[in-house]
Amino acid sequence: MTLWTAVLAASVICLALKATGYLLPAHWLDAPRPARVADLLTVALLAALVVVQTLGAGQAVVVDARVAAVGVAALLLGVRAPFLVVVAGAAATAALLRLAGWAS
Repeated sequence: MTLWTAVLAASVICLALKATGYLLPAHWLDAPRPARVADLLTVALLAALVVVQTLGAGQAVVVDARVAAVGVAALLLGVRAPFLVVVAGAAATAALLRLAGWAS
């Protein structure tokens, strides 16, 4: 299977899943349990994406300036700093650590 075949197959599967959602009765989707599962699934997928982007480098796990930057961002979010301050703080942390040579 080539890469393009996999991409096209995944696209068709996603389209089929989306079309299936329109075929389900509305009262199934309005129930509290599917709404709760959808909310939790969104958070879990976002958390997984953050971890993969922070620690991943190809097939290896790498601890570098990105980990410290995410930590600073988490601290700033914890004290309810504005989003631009969070982004700037995380970027400055990563840049300073890389400039100092502590993390590549």
